[in-house]
Amino acid sequence: MRGLTVRCILHGGRPMPLNPTLDLKNGSTPIMITIDQSCVERFLRYVSFDTQSSEESASYPSTEKQKILGRQLVEELREMGLADAGMDEWGYVTATLPANAGHSVPVIGLIAHMDTSPEVSGADVKPVIHKNYQGGDLNLPAGVVIRADETPELARQLGNDIITSDGNTLLGADNKAGIAEIFSAIRYLIDHPEIAHGRLRIAVTPDEEVGRGTEHFDVKGFGADFAYTIDGETLGEVEDETFCADSVTITISGVNLHPGYAKGKLVNATRIAARLIANLPQDALSPETTSGREGYIHPHHLTGTVEEAVIKFLIRDFTVEGLKEKETLLQQWAGEAMKSYPKARMDFRVDESYRNMKYEINKEPRVVEYALEAVQRAGITPIRNIIRGGTDGSRLSYQGLLTPNIFTGGHNFHSRQEWISIQDMQKAVQVIVLLAAVWAEKAAPVA
Repeated sequence: MRGLTVRCILHGGRPMPLNPTLDLKNGSTPIMITIDQSCVERFLRYVSFDTQSSEESASYPSTEKQKILGRQLVEELREMGLADAGMDEWGYVTATLPANAGHSVPVIGLIAHMDTSPEVSGADVKPVIHKNYQGGDLNLPAGVVIRADETPELARQLGNDIITSDGNTLLGADNKAGIAEIFSAIRYLIDHPEIAHGRLRIAVTPDEEVGRGTEHFDVKGFGADFAYTIDGETLGEVEDETFCADSVTITISGVNLHPGYAKGKLVNATRIAARLIANLPQDALSPETTSGREGYIHPHHLTGTVEEAVIKFLIRDFTVEGLKEKETLLQQWAGEAMKSYPKARMDFRVDESYRNMKYEINKEPRVVEYALEAVQRAGITPIRNIIRGGTDGSRLSYQGLLTPNIFTGGHNFHSRQEWISIQDMQKAVQVIVLLAAVWAEKAAPVA
């Protein structure tokens, strides 16, 4: 393992609680699970790596710097004794924890992603630990404020320890917390062979944030019967439903001339793009105006010159029918904007991203039921929820590997206001350990 210096600012005066415990009911024998601070230490180490992916790159992974963390992860897995740990040419890190149960158990995959969002910098992350949170706003050193009235999840964190960045970058809990939690659970199972489990396959993927996380993932070679992404948010959540997602790229071609002699001739592509965006609904169909099962049309990237402007949209809905309706609406609106500019041309391209995994996961109820049971055994109220987004599990489920999503404890992903609770991270580790035990227990032959 290469040496790393982890910079971390501490706020508050109470030491972080050590060794949260719970009873694992393995058959009739209670086993005490004690989670130490190694998960937090791993997480703070991983966020020091800049692994931002890129939507503009045609390579895979989209940024080579993701592989730097990948090599670190391989080294850590091998140090834990997982001899087959490795990283392939595409940047996928995989490893195996052999089964120790005395009977056949389905092979379970545990998956997280190493890249961070291209929308906010993940370089030179400086974590801040706010100890013994007592309510109110979280003021970050760079002047960013996480406002309690805009973040209701904070009300459930009283007395807990919260990690943020310093406000200059995102934190990287999405999804380096998931990596840390999986690795810590594997370490615990290695150290506690009294907990029976089946064969566990570990995978850390690149490029999830740009919708390409499974592009070269070898499902057959991975060899799992079922899998879980550890990529959710709120404590206790098990998510088995995602958006259906497409991307739309509108390219507008204008006519460029010297502006001094352009009257009646110049057609400004950027001006047309601006008109199209301005004509979108102001109080509906956008991320900032929708919640629950409402979908949206989200212009998230614009580049423009007089000669060409490109607008990129995210289209989201929980049904394919709703997705197509929104794309038809957008195409109609774009056509209306073009009517005033007969010399301009427009290209409207739709690219499929992923589909709602619920349609596939419903075919095998155990994969969700066992996750909910693991959460409950950890002393947490299970929350079956939808994802207003997507995970690698969306595509994997359609490739035959049913993959619901489990919480990490992180919040406000893709932003400088991102935060995660240390205590919730430790609970996530417990749930992963319990999940492995539940599968082994349920597969045991009836006496």
